[in-house]
This record gives sequence, structure tokens and C-alpha cells, in this order.
Amino acid sequence: MKRLPPVSASIIGIAFSASTLLGAATLTAQAAITDADIINDQATTGDVVSNGLGPRGQRYSPLSRVNTKTVKKIQPVWAFSFGGEKQRGQESQPIVHDGVMYVTSSYSRMYAIDVASGEEIWQYDARLPDGIMPCCDVINRGAAIYGDMVYFGTLDAKLVALDAKTGKVRWKKKLGDYQAGYSYTAAPLVVKGKIITGVSGGEFGIVGKVEARDAKTGELVWLRPTVEGHMGFLNGKENGITGGGANKTWPGDMWKNGGAATWLGGTYDPETDLIFFGTGNPAPWNSYLRPGDNLYSSSRLAINPDTGKIVWHFQTTPHDGWDFDGVNEVISFDYKDGGKTVKAAATADRNGFFYVLNRQDGKFIRGFPFVKKLNWATGLDADGKPIYDEAMRPGNPAKSADGKKGSTVFSIPSFLGGKNWMPMAFSQDTGLFYVPSNEWGMDIWNEPVSYKKGAAYLGSGFTIRPIFDDHIGSLKAVDPKTGDVKWEYKNVAPLWGGVLATAGNLVFTGNPEGYLMAFDARSGEIVYRFQTGSGIVSSPITWEQGGEQYLTVVSGWGGAVPLWGGDVAKTVKKFNQGGTVWTFKLPK
Repeated sequence: MKRLPPVSASIIGIAFSASTLLGAATLTAQAAITDADIINDQATTGDVVSNGLGPRGQRYSPLSRVNTKTVKKIQPVWAFSFGGEKQRGQESQPIVHDGVMYVTSSYSRMYAIDVASGEEIWQYDARLPDGIMPCCDVINRGAAIYGDMVYFGTLDAKLVALDAKTGKVRWKKKLGDYQAGYSYTAAPLVVKGKIITGVSGGEFGIVGKVEARDAKTGELVWLRPTVEGHMGFLNGKENGITGGGANKTWPGDMWKNGGAATWLGGTYDPETDLIFFGTGNPAPWNSYLRPGDNLYSSSRLAINPDTGKIVWHFQTTPHDGWDFDGVNEVISFDYKDGGKTVKAAATADRNGFFYVLNRQDGKFIRGFPFVKKLNWATGLDADGKPIYDEAMRPGNPAKSADGKKGSTVFSIPSFLGGKNWMPMAFSQDTGLFYVPSNEWGMDIWNEPVSYKKGAAYLGSGFTIRPIFDDHIGSLKAVDPKTGDVKWEYKNVAPLWGGVLATAGNLVFTGNPEGYLMAFDARSGEIVYRFQTGSGIVSSPITWEQGGEQYLTVVSGWGGAVPLWGGDVAKTVKKFNQGGTVWTFKLPK
């Protein structure tokens, strides 16, 4: 535990005893979280009870006490260390309710913290087995809260429900076989009393799925696979094969290990009563082994929360051959077009295109590149499908001289994407999306591969390289109606953290260099910076308590970039790891 300012050991002991009692009293008085609380999360500024500051995931706060004029005065009020030797990538977005913060950390841990003092109330550590196979660091992206319980997933593919007051396990359910490559790192979604989850593991040939469980008991309500040919379930009974057939868009038996992992979790639009989930890459990466569109990989799915039925789908990269995935968040928003309100949804894809869809039926409205020098496609057709440049698809190893390696191409963006998992924000004031993106490409080639349980199932090799000398990361203010980039902030290292927009005309994010940064939402001017001591790859939040506006961000460098980044990893190899929750407010 690290507190600011430093205090003597004797005072620390007194403070800890007092905060333990205060924490217990606060938890005893906590009101149970309802569906209405979650749906209204964006408007109720006294707490943050959902991932995304509301189920739509806009990451916008109507708070304005901290604004472009006052933000320079904010100061840290406490800093909580996750401690130990488990200081890996910290991608969690905290949630806050009745004076208590719930935050997850690397290696499947969760903490309850008294927000008044920064003192720990309880800690839960998952007992992870040997042999877990997380693709992209041992991260966790956050918790969910409902009733009197908090929920989060573990690296061995379990969903855990904890008593919000004590941290004791109320129930625990298995989401998949970790020995086959299943894991779980996303923040669960709460919809109509159900906990909605996906799975990770697309690089191991698992089969993606979305599941809904009763929040009180953990019992499975419905299951919807995301690879066609697999059977869904509703209330314990078979509920139809996804796609209606076993291999309509897959050859032979390739659908049996098709990937399409739902590893980022979802959003929910109460207006249309639809859950939006993205799906990951088809497996293996080598696209010549699976000709066809490979439904429903690299897609956005709209799902009925009561039955698990896929209402509509939009596939961003049919027959994906670059590991572009399609998991990135779908954000519901409205805009005016000729006096008419358009019920839209926006998503910025790994493939480098930004899409605006009709969220009621999934119809394509418009799309445009949001990264520079995109070269794997020449554009989008009238239905939003990519117009491939086949010269930019890595070659077929079966046609090479030795049958071991296909021809190499330099594709832009890299497989880590124009935008990866890090969530963008939408400002209701400016009408702009603030997109954390990266400008990089990759040498990529295909290789032969066959499925083996628990083994990597890629069939490709790659090396990521920057395309500009002065920057990789790029925070862009994007107009969804025109595709115009209103302003851009260039960062030397890749950006890997989420974004928060506020009514104070501010946009907050962090960078791997360790800075929490605030930008003028309209001009892009940096109006505040604070060095946290480690890289920021998490998503900031803000809320108010006692008439004061608070801001929290988790600091701790890690994630996929240092593990998979190729030449790019050289730019970040000296960055320190960490694990600290920083909380700020204006001084009185």
C-alpha cells in the first residue's frame, strides 16, 4: 500500500484500523445494484457500476467540475499498490459503488478499496492452475456488480461471483477447458438479471461463444456459439445450430475448431434491447486452409438477451487472413441527419476501418479508414464489405517450392490492429469519437499447421514494424458523420489504454510512457499530464462524492505489445512494470 502524503508507521496502523471499520460500515449500508442502476449509470454521477460508464459503452461523463480551466489543479489523493511480484499488464477499469471501489488486476485478482482513504477492505486471489494459456499477458479488464455481488473472470476460464461486502465466493462456474486454450479476461456484462460473458482463446482453436447466467445462482440460461455449425442452448434445451449448418462457409471439419473468440465482452442498448458482441479471428490464421467467409468470425453480432438468438450480424473481415478480429466494442449513439434522428452504432476495427451501422438491423451506413497507409483493401463496397487487394494477402505455403512458407507481404495495419481492445469514447457535446489507434504494419507469411488440443493454432509468422519514424500511437478525434479527423495526438510508443470523455470539455487517456493525459476535447491541446511511474494500459473513470469530482486510473505496463510487438517491442523494452490505482480530485 502506498499513500500520499507519506505518514509514520504508527499513523498508518491507526488509519488502517479506522478504514477497516469504516469500510465494513460502508459495505453494510450498501444498496443492492439493480438493472435500472446499470442502465442509468451514465446519468447517475455518484458511482460507476458498469464497464463503459453505462451499458452502451460511450465512456462519457456529464461531470464538469474538472474542466479545461480547473484540470491543472487536480492532485492525487491516494495511490493503492497491487503489491507482490505480480506486476504485469493492468488493463482494468474500476467500478465504484457507495464509497467502495472494486478493481481487478493481473493474475485474476480483485480488490475492494475504501475510496475515502485508499485502504484495502478485502482482496480475492484466484488459485490459478499450472498450464494456463493466456494469449496476450495475464491481464484482467474489470468486474461487474449486481445485487449484492461482484463478478469477474479468471485466466483458467472461470466466472466467479463474490460477496460485495466480504469478498467471499458465492458461486463459481466453468466457462471452458483451460487445457484446450480457453481463458477469460473481459469485464462481464449485466443485462436483465443475467451475467453475460464471452471467452478467449482464438489462437488455440477454441470455439467462441456468448453465455448468459442467472446472476443469483450462476446457472446457465442460454449459450450461443459464434462459429456456424455448433448448437446453442436455452434453459437446458437445444436451441438451434448457429448459422443453420455445419459447413456452409467453412470447408470440411474446419468449423469444429473455428476460433471466433468473444474475448472483449459486449455492450447493451436498452432502446433496441440488443446485446452487441464482437468475434475474433477464424482459426487458423492461414486462410488457405479454410476458404469461405468463415461465419461468424471477425464480425459484430446483435444478440437477443432473453434467448441468445443472433438478430443480425455484420462481418468486417470475411475470410480474415491477417488476424484482424472483429471484437472491438460497438457503441450505441444517435445523430441528426437532415432533421431525422439516426439510431446508429459505431465501431473502430482492428482492420483499420471505422464503421457506422444502423443498430436496429445492422445495415451499413458508412465506413472509412481511420489509420494511414492502409493497404490490405482498397476500400469498402456499398454493403461495407472490404474490397480486397489480393496481392496483400500472405501467400499459400502449399504453392511454395518447399511447401513450408508462403510468400511474405507487408500489410498495414498490423495484426495488433489500427485499434485493438482499448475502448474509444463518444462525447455527447462534440459528437466526436476519440479513438486510441496505432500506425504500424507487419511482415506476415503463412505456414502449414494442424489442430492439436492446447497448442497454438496459427499457421502464420509475422514481424510488426512502425511505419513512421516519430510515432506509433495516435489518439484521433473522429467525426462519425464525415470520417474527418478533427485533431490527432501523436505518441512515440503504441497507445494501449482506453479513453474517457467528460462534459468538462476533456478527454483523458494514458500512454506507455506512464503519463495520465487530459486533452481539450475540441482542439486536442494537452491541458494536463501526470507521471504515474508505469505505463497506462487501462481505462480511466470519473465520479462524484461529497460534492467533489474524482478521477481514477490504473497504472501498470504490459499487455500484448511487449509480448507480440516485434520490432515495435524495442521501443518499449525499458518501460517499468507496475500495478497502482491512482485517484485524483481538485484540492479544497
